[in-house]
Amino acid sequence: MLLMLYTHPSRSGNLLKPEQLVTEPALPVQDFFDNYGNRCGRIIAPAGRLRLYNENMVNDHGCLDLVHPNAQQHQVGELPSEVIQFLLASRYCEVDRFSDIAFKLFGQSPPGWARVQAICDFVHNHVFFGHQFARPTKTAWDVYSEQTGVCRDFTHLAITFCRAMNIPARYATGYLGDIGISPIAAAMDFSAWFEVYLNHQWYTFDARFNTPRVGRILMARGRDAVDVALTTSFGHAELKSFTVWSKEEPA
Repeated sequence: MLLMLYTHPSRSGNLLKPEQLVTEPALPVQDFFDNYGNRCGRIIAPAGRLRLYNENMVNDHGCLDLVHPNAQQHQVGELPSEVIQFLLASRYCEVDRFSDIAFKLFGQSPPGWARVQAICDFVHNHVFFGHQFARPTKTAWDVYSEQTGVCRDFTHLAITFCRAMNIPARYATGYLGDIGISPIAAAMDFSAWFEVYLNHQWYTFDARFNTPRVGRILMARGRDAVDVALTTSFGHAELKSFTVWSKEEPA
């Protein structure tokens, strides 16, 4: 099994203790870093029940996601080579199917930050959230057609629209507790959002909530959900339970 259950290395300096993945029964965990810089583990899982567990405390700056309304969009020829991959189609993001639709919907919006925000506004209003609408094969085209989904579906559709408009966009996943907002009646503090490359840096956007948030703790980044799966099993595995929580501790 491959495990992507660590906090992202970019947050390692904020952790109050070294991060350790616990397995029950106890198993050796071999750590490695994937092509996107995510910290991963691999184990040989025995037959029978297996529990995976991780916890930590993180010093967070306590600020909302950065907002830069004047951030400019790059011409494709100006982009760094390592960013180009986030313009291309991927497993859940069929960019080619959205080219005409994207230009009809967003071609008149100002390029840059305003265009990405227009995409988030559309996805936020177009898709109805519900855990019952989740399925592992659901692509951006399915989300657009069915107008339902969970956070990863909102993210895939927004990423696909951005790429179709020549804005590099990458998938992000991590912890997102109800910090600084009224409690949300939804299971678990685990979410997907995305990042776009504008003005020579990456900025966070969230098409599901469509508002800056506090306490977003990154776990992994990639092209889409394929690259950031919490677990990948080579052989039969049945998920019995899954719980994620994130809360603010008193200073």
